[in-house]
Amino acid sequence: MQEFLSAATAFPTVLFGAALAVVVFFWLLVLAGAADHHSFDGDLDTDLAGIGGVPVTVSVSVMVVVGWFASLTGTVLLHRGETTGLTRAALACGVLVGALLLGWIVLRVLVRCFRRRFPDEPPPSRQDFLGRVCTIRTGSVSSDFGQAEVTADDGSTAIVQVRLLAPADDTVLAAGSAGLLYAYDDEGEFFWVSPYDKALDPGPPTPRPRTAPRTGARRTPRRTG
Repeated sequence: MQEFLSAATAFPTVLFGAALAVVVFFWLLVLAGAADHHSFDGDLDTDLAGIGGVPVTVSVSVMVVVGWFASLTGTVLLHRGETTGLTRAALACGVLVGALLLGWIVLRVLVRCFRRRFPDEPPPSRQDFLGRVCTIRTGSVSSDFGQAEVTADDGSTAIVQVRLLAPADDTVLAAGSAGLLYAYDDEGEFFWVSPYDKALDPGPPTPRPRTAPRTGARRTPRRTG
């Protein structure tokens, strides 16, 4: 116990110990509802350090905890040695740098695992093409054959498999014609497409012009007789 207290109150563990006390006090305030764990997200750019994607308070807490354990271990080993004077001071500074570096490495590993498990944006899906207008790239489209080109949100194009139900009016989708992707078949991995006439697209509604209020004298009825 005496060895633990001696290492915990020595340099550099005492620095991490003070930071750990602040971290514990902060999370107690969060639990009590007096603080928000996203309080400092807008003040620091953690992407430059490779630890973006998680709240700043969580990143700092992980680094402090890992750094405290690393510095405590290093200080205990340092006290068990026989070094003194400047050599011991230099080794203590090395323990400080090593503890910070270890905390940053552990934090980066945890952040990478977190990003893989909980990505910021959902991965692109073929379902994103539903409701889009495509251009037929094969000679024709039938119930078992056809390809079309569709444009994604980022401007890139993709060739997708399309199928056409036999219409009652024998409408044919030829190369270069426009079609509307309205459904996706997961088993066959193709889109159901229907003919699309751009000329029939009403486009966005136009606002009605406001009419000025009528002013002037009242109209008098006409006398007859």
